Amino acid sequence: MSLFYLFILAIVQGITEFLPISSSAHLALLHEIGGTTGDDLALDVAVHLGSIAAVILYLRGEALGAFRGLGQVARGNIATQEASLALCLIIATIPAVLFGALIAIMGWADALRDIRVIGWMMIVFGVALWWVHRVSPEVKHDGDWTRRQAVILGLWQAVSLIPGVSRSGITMTAARGMGFERHAAARISMLMSIPITLASGALLVRDVGSSEASLALLINAAIAAVLAFGAAYAALALMMRYLSKVSFTPYVIYRLILGAVLLGIAYL
Repeated sequence: MSLFYLFILAIVQGITEFLPISSSAHLALLHEIGGTTGDDLALDVAVHLGSIAAVILYLRGEALGAFRGLGQVARGNIATQEASLALCLIIATIPAVLFGALIAIMGWADALRDIRVIGWMMIVFGVALWWVHRVSPEVKHDGDWTRRQAVILGLWQAVSLIPGVSRSGITMTAARGMGFERHAAARISMLMSIPITLASGALLVRDVGSSEASLALLINAAIAAVLAFGAAYAALALMMRYLSKVSFTPYVIYRLILGAVLLGIAYL
């Protein structure tokens, strides 16, 4: 696999991961253009891991707090704010893990990556993002996150395993629908991405270990992860800086246009 293709794959993932425009849809489309290979899934996971490393660095205070909270929960102490954050992240991750296991067991992965599915999901959830942002108040902050809300956000995050939905998009949509202001919704969405992406990283280790070309795959995955890390951190910093000034409407318009293009390719 060429370095140029890995560069494009990583940059596309890094830029689109935290914008509500579905990184998985862009990766699937890129694989369609470049041709599918047996390494696609492993490389997708690698660039997601690179992106998640950028999240951990950018939100290092909250991430470290959640890690400390995990230890507190293990000792039976759930009264602290850090423990509450850790519990919310655990609760929000469980639905996606269960749904991901169901997809793997039922063999639905290839069907869900169909370009028609991606196109429709881009449009449907793009409209949902626009509507919710338009009608929902901005009255809550990320410190107001409850376990009940974590259950609801976790269920929506599970839906995002369908390419085209956008994990960041649907979780920010759900958080905005609960009344969280834009920065709080984005931070909650990004924190939720950490455990589910790290869990999926276990798949990469398994795939690399069982691959006949494991060394080559590992090298390509490492290159892609590093490039995705740089692109993701830059995109994340810019998004959070301008989130209060820029609404979600440009992302919605982009989703509608890309969804229409994908459907046009699929049906025509």
